[in-house]
Amino acid sequence: MNPVGVPQGTGWIEVVVGCMFSGKTEELIRRLRRAQFARQRVVVFKPALDRRYSADHVDSHSGQKIASFVVEGPGELLRLAGDAQVIGIDEGQFFGPDLVSVCEQLANDGRRVIVAGLDQDYLGRPFDPMPQLLAVAEYITKNLAICMRCGNPADRSQRVVNRDARFLVGETDAYEARCRRCWNPSSFEPVQEPLPLGVNLAEERR
Repeated sequence: MNPVGVPQGTGWIEVVVGCMFSGKTEELIRRLRRAQFARQRVVVFKPALDRRYSADHVDSHSGQKIASFVVEGPGELLRLAGDAQVIGIDEGQFFGPDLVSVCEQLANDGRRVIVAGLDQDYLGRPFDPMPQLLAVAEYITKNLAICMRCGNPADRSQRVVNRDARFLVGETDAYEARCRRCWNPSSFEPVQEPLPLGVNLAEERR
């Protein structure tokens, strides 16, 4: 169960992870909006590396958005947090290892800290520092997407452009959600066309 309300005498860390297109940022925004509706002081951060939609908002693929600070590194979070009771951080995998100690410090100061990010890179490796955050968080949510090849639950990010950089910010032009079976890190071939409505996925896989 996810926490609600203002921290009373203690803070905590919530982590929302999953593959691309699993709704991580949408869930982050939902929790932050609820805190705003409760008149809690909220501040939101995104990494300077991610400028896909706007420079001053965290945006989800579904079009939801919330105003944010753009920061170069975790150290800026401490300076800009001010008296916020709830702190949201998007794309946590881009912040580097110091994010863990910064989140711990903010939680120890009595803040509610919510971090969203990828738990695996395109090769299926744990995407630091998200695994370390999962280890120290009080609340953990793992979202699943829908495999774009077969329709099964998806927890992998399939890169569909031939680039070997670990940090590659992209949308549907660069990634697809895939299940364990359909994911192939050595292939960059995208799904060409979605299955038509009414197609039996089991029959298609035969």
